[in-house]
Amino acid sequence: MKRYFGILSAVFFSFFAMFLLCSAGKQPKRLFMVGDSTMADKTELDISPERGWGQLFPTYLTEDIIVENHAMNGRSTKSFRAEHRWDSVLTRVHRGDIVIIQFGHNDSKKTDPVRYASIEDYEANLIQMTEEAKKKGADVILCTPISRRYFKEGVFYPRHGGYPEAARRVARRMNVPMLDLEAATADWLKMLGDEESKQYFMNVAPGECTKFPDGKTDNTHLRENGALAVGKMAAEMIQKQNIKCLKKYITLDATEPKYTVFCRPSMPTDKKKTESDQKEDIK
Repeated sequence: MKRYFGILSAVFFSFFAMFLLCSAGKQPKRLFMVGDSTMADKTELDISPERGWGQLFPTYLTEDIIVENHAMNGRSTKSFRAEHRWDSVLTRVHRGDIVIIQFGHNDSKKTDPVRYASIEDYEANLIQMTEEAKKKGADVILCTPISRRYFKEGVFYPRHGGYPEAARRVARRMNVPMLDLEAATADWLKMLGDEESKQYFMNVAPGECTKFPDGKTDNTHLRENGALAVGKMAAEMIQKQNIKCLKKYITLDATEPKYTVFCRPSMPTDKKKTESDQKEDIK
């Protein structure tokens, strides 16, 4: 409970900083985050330890940039656009804003026609989203999907097929920065090893949290420490690559986690049941 109130305090101070900027008559720089559940804001903070890395990314940002996290659980480039979530983002984007896009976890689900996008369609969707954001005057940063935690006999194996390389091709073609989180998280998982890496993902013991009283095995989604680790990788890449639109807002000096202020608009499909990722998570 004490930890939950600490999270609420972090959210309050983030909102207060935004209020001060607006009150001073300044148009705050805005960072839009677009992606799937590994990036998304979670709302059940008091009953589940799951967090998206975008939700914790303010930890590595100065107070003079506002994060709008529009990432949504279970979405692919195809379904995010079909549900008009991307349209909602575009209506809010202004010249000088920044858009980070990360998909790939759900695009590969061939058994789900609502979400499945072939590698060719995935590329086409990323190209279109990049072009449309650029037309609004925004700077675009693409990401590869973070790695699933998959070990077999102690050896790590990648699980995203050709989707990460497709995102890299789009970044090169569109001449936009690429945060290669798939490669970075793969190296991180290999370094940690099978057992040590479990603590960063949603591998929940029975009785540990209210939402999953019987426990849960999930090697795709992150806990707070995992979200912080991935967010730090992204922040360090932005610095190392000298991504000018965002580099000046990066800080690695935070001593406490900072959360986004929840702002994702409600959509008719918010509670639509999608095929569970768990069949892949538990492999």
